[in-house]
Amino acid sequence: MRPVFSLLLITSACMFIWGVFVTPLSIILSNRYRIVDKPGERKIHTSITPRGAGIIIWLGFLLWSLYAVEELPVFRPLAISGTLVFLSGYWDDIKTLRPAIRLLFQTTAATIFLISLEIPAYCFPIFLLWIVGMSNAFNLIDGANGLSLSMCITASLALALSGYSDVFLPLAGLAAGILPWNFPRARTFIGDGGTTLMGFLYSALYVYSIMPYIEGFNVFNLTPSLLLTGGIPAADTLFAIMRRLASGKSPFLPDRGHIHHRLIDAGWGAVWTVAFLSVVHLFLVAAGILTSGVFFA
Repeated sequence: MRPVFSLLLITSACMFIWGVFVTPLSIILSNRYRIVDKPGERKIHTSITPRGAGIIIWLGFLLWSLYAVEELPVFRPLAISGTLVFLSGYWDDIKTLRPAIRLLFQTTAATIFLISLEIPAYCFPIFLLWIVGMSNAFNLIDGANGLSLSMCITASLALALSGYSDVFLPLAGLAAGILPWNFPRARTFIGDGGTTLMGFLYSALYVYSIMPYIEGFNVFNLTPSLLLTGGIPAADTLFAIMRRLASGKSPFLPDRGHIHHRLIDAGWGAVWTVAFLSVVHLFLVAAGILTSGVFFA
């Protein structure tokens, strides 16, 4: 086994171990400081549940960044921008934050990250919209136990197998370490801080990964490739926005029209819903990788 790949496996295993063994600490702290999620009309859980596990994703990511930054300098702006995204989401977990303020934090974070990359001018608004959109899409899809984490794990493993293992395998390991605490029975939620950070990291790392091949893209093949690589979260968010606007409602207004809500209400159950959507998500991401033209590059 190559030494570099061995180190990558060790890093990914450490991220997994971090998630498994440190998440219980976040449960204790969330209960103590009442960072909890109460049952409601749009929610499937029936008891008060801690939702501070997002801090485990953030701290694990920062530890990973300290290790990776020497070989991958992009982790320096990524750590700064990712922290902005997490803090705005975690703030919303503690005390409700207006959507406009969250969008401001996310847009600022995405801008900081994108400025650190040398990208063509025409790509900047596309990538900016996609990163901000995916940050929120991972949050909106988080309506069933383990769903957002499963989306991250599935897509990250697909991208790792496609040649981007240096950044996506550790991300998959981190999310997989937290999954047992969130699925099938949720002893904790990752909260808005965790879901928005996962969406941000996934989308930002994908942008970084395809940068060497960016000259092969144009507006007409980049946009559908990104939408496919966004998978279920991207598709569900687009349909949610169109559905709400068509009914004259604000796109920020929550409802039970998401695909996971519809499947659960149809009697699928949370476990089968997560399994089914993960498979569909895998096919969509694979299609996005293939249409990008840099598969196994």
